[in-house]
Amino acid sequence: MEVLAGLAYGFGIALQPMNLLWCLLGCVLGTLVGIMPGLGPAAAIAMLMPISFNMDPTGGIIMLAGIYYGAKYGGSTTSILLNIPGEASSVASCIDGYQMAKRGRAGAALGIAAIASFVAGTFGVVLLTLVAPPIARFALSFSSPEYFALLSLGLALVVLFAGESPIKAALAMLLGLWFTSIGIDLFSAQARFTFGQTALLNGIDFMIVAIGVFAVAEVLGSVQARTDAQLLSVPRGIRNLLPNWEELKACRFALVNGSITGFLVGVLPGAGSSISSFIAYAFEKLFSKHPERFGQGAPEGLAAPEAANNADTSGALVPMLTLGLPGGGTTAILLSALVLWGLKPGPMLMQDSPNVFWGLVASMYIGNLMLLLLNLPLVPLFAQALRIPAYVLFPMILGISVVGVFGVAQSIFHVGLLAGFGLLGYAMARLGFPGAPLILGFVLGDGMERALRQSLQMSGGDLGILVSRPIAAGLLVAAVLVLIMPLVGRFNRWRLRGIAENG
Repeated sequence: MEVLAGLAYGFGIALQPMNLLWCLLGCVLGTLVGIMPGLGPAAAIAMLMPISFNMDPTGGIIMLAGIYYGAKYGGSTTSILLNIPGEASSVASCIDGYQMAKRGRAGAALGIAAIASFVAGTFGVVLLTLVAPPIARFALSFSSPEYFALLSLGLALVVLFAGESPIKAALAMLLGLWFTSIGIDLFSAQARFTFGQTALLNGIDFMIVAIGVFAVAEVLGSVQARTDAQLLSVPRGIRNLLPNWEELKACRFALVNGSITGFLVGVLPGAGSSISSFIAYAFEKLFSKHPERFGQGAPEGLAAPEAANNADTSGALVPMLTLGLPGGGTTAILLSALVLWGLKPGPMLMQDSPNVFWGLVASMYIGNLMLLLLNLPLVPLFAQALRIPAYVLFPMILGISVVGVFGVAQSIFHVGLLAGFGLLGYAMARLGFPGAPLILGFVLGDGMERALRQSLQMSGGDLGILVSRPIAAGLLVAAVLVLIMPLVGRFNRWRLRGIAENG
């Protein structure tokens, strides 16, 4: 009853005209931020923070949070239409979303992404309302060994992206791990693999790798294939611009999987939505009756990561609001905003500032509905982008890519890196190496190395710490099982083939 009373109080605050306006503004800005590669919600919130300090704290945090979860909705648009991930969490959506667009189901893919975002976002807010304190206490049991084991499981799941060649997927993943090690070693302060280039001392930005391997490589591949005047086919008629019943039916379990996975991973400080989206995708493929459809435009292969991406947002707010621990870069900025407003995020926030806590929670229910109503009507408009002729669309994709990278790095050298990663992605595609494992290794590698070295510092160099703690040991066992699955499956195929040949 106390939760219901608090939620009713929060809706009374969130439904005030000015707070509704701030919520709508945040959702619109978040959608635009998600569509623009290279910006991201963290940068947008940081730029708007000085303006929000002149606002009421409740209205300010409602607007900033709207940008945060609104960007998750918008991030799927360029991933599906142009194969350009707006941020790390949108990479998994490229795998099947872009393939759906190439098959003439761009509108359906955008509709699935919007519906999955709404369902998972609402599910996440419900869990945030009901179980925030106990889940936050569980998250405190995760230390460096548990994070290393969790990230190991994420990397092990890369074999599920491999299709017919787990070895090629593993090699691509190892290449991603090497790229993420470039720069200054945080523990020894020594430069690694910079080859004398001072521009590499801070490492390589994710956007450069992702846009190069996906967007630039796709353009190069399409040009090499001498595509006709239209890059992708666009269906005619509003019925073809929304998912049909069969596609929605195929996504029903993916929505549940992505919502639960995204929220639980989001609760873990430092885990990040990129991990949750990849894990949700891998689980969906693992338990699918038709895993061969994944990577070819499977609707559930888009719904799972999109759901995880949005449920992760609510999960990341749990440790921030109840413990004062940011789950990532964006929540760290939101946390600093609360502190600068004179608030104290933590166990007492619900009691000391119920208007902020419950107003924010209630506004997220409203914001998710706003985003659904904003995005679904725009599906036909977004889908029309695919009618642009290839001779216009290709330069536009390259232009967006270059501007996005230059806006992040402010360096011509990094634009050259973009071209290099584009050529690498093109070569990988020609040789049958998947790009997603490389991105996954790049995203998770830095955190995995940090967690391992911190674990070794905790134990005085004893690797036994990774298997002596129950949660870490369980996650590592799961990672080993995932790695041997393809071997077992291949062994079974060999055995059955031998039985058939010998009569």
